[in-house]
Formats: sequence, structure tokens, C-alpha cells
Amino acid sequence: MAITQKSIKILWAAAGGRCSFEGCKERLCYHEAAEAAPYLLGEMAHICGEKPGASRHNAEQTDVQRDHYQNLMLLCPTHHTLIDREENEAVFTVEILHSMKAAHEAAVMRRLDVDPQPTKGDVTASILPILEENRQSWAQYGPLSELARTQPHNEAAHAVWLSERLSVIVPNNRKIAEQLVLHRGLFAAAEQAAISAFLLHARGYEQWVEDTIPYAAVKRFPAEFDSLVRGDTDGGA
Repeated sequence: MAITQKSIKILWAAAGGRCSFEGCKERLCYHEAAEAAPYLLGEMAHICGEKPGASRHNAEQTDVQRDHYQNLMLLCPTHHTLIDREENEAVFTVEILHSMKAAHEAAVMRRLDVDPQPTKGDVTASILPILEENRQSWAQYGPLSELARTQPHNEAAHAVWLSERLSVIVPNNRKIAEQLVLHRGLFAAAEQAAISAFLLHARGYEQWVEDTIPYAAVKRFPAEFDSLVRGDTDGGA
């Protein structure tokens, strides 16, 4: 028995295209992927395992019940792997996973029911604290920081910077980029170049952190984007 189209549509719609694992909410569908084709990250995980020996497998379920929407939850690859590890079966029980799924889907419904279309000011206001966190990280630990200049051979300080790049700056860039792509239509034509410059910077920076391109290939952070966000948030157009 395969998962039916009906169950697939209900699952994706109810989850809002986001990971249902508590606290994750990673976006799982990208229809605007620059030069790449649209793609999906979402995985339809079985709450009661699909096959004998799988985590939480229930031999009393029928094939129809096993592949029904009620026994599925939409997850990102990371959390699908996490809940299906044998050593985690006692942690992520059937009851806990059903509770996570229900809470996530209820939150999706609440947001769709009450959230108005944001203004450009709302978007820049949400971006500003994330941008500021990145700026503070760079100022405190980056290669031009006082710490780096006064202690250039401090391996512990350098390790902190490597961690900040990976755990703070790259995830924050992703959050900002997601907001920009989602709400780009709110920005004026004259502001589009600054947005494109930031998106190019964010992509290159992440590729550099992952050691796939040299630092020289990374577009520098565009000052015009910082001015756009701060000016609009402070009461600009």
C-alpha cells in the first residue's frame, strides 16, 4: 500500500509546508530557487513505523492505516532521521509525535486565520535584530575585531569565531533571506538591487563557511542593504 495523493495533500497543507518537529518549523518547499529548479526538502515520516523492525512499528495496523494521513507527519530530513533512530524510540513515542503534529498543525491554522499581510516596515523590523546579532558577532569575534587584532595567535578565540560563523551568522543569513524572498514584492524597484546584493552575499558566505569556494569569491556584505533595513525600520518609506 502506498501513501495516497489525498493523504499527501492533507499532510502538506495541514503542516503549512514546514517541519512539524517541535521548535523546528524549517521551510520544506522552495518554489523560488534562483537558477535551480524548485525543490522539496520535506519527508513524510511514519509515526508507527512502516515495516517490521522500524521504530514504533505496530503489527496490528493495516496497510491502509499505516499509510494514512493520521499516521504521517511532515518533517525535515534531520528530524526524520532523529525520531527513527533505534536509541530514540523511547524518547519519541507514538503519543509524543502525535502531540507534536497536532500542536504544529494547530499553530499553522492560527497564523493563517489571524495574520494580516505584513508591511515593508514589519519585514525590516523583523530583519533588523537578526542583522544586528550578526554585526555584533562580527565585531566581537571577526578577523577585524579587537580580539583578533590583539591576539592573532589565540586558537581558542579563533575557534569561537569559527563557531559563530556556523551557528549564528549562516543561520541568521538564511532567516533574513527567507523573509526577503517571501516579501520581496513589498520593496520598491530602487531597493531591489540592495536585496539582490544581500542574497548574493549570503549564498557566497555560506559556501565559503562550507569550504566550497574561496573567501575572495564571496561578495562583501552590502552596506546599502544595512542602510535600507535600518532606514526603513527607523521610519523611512
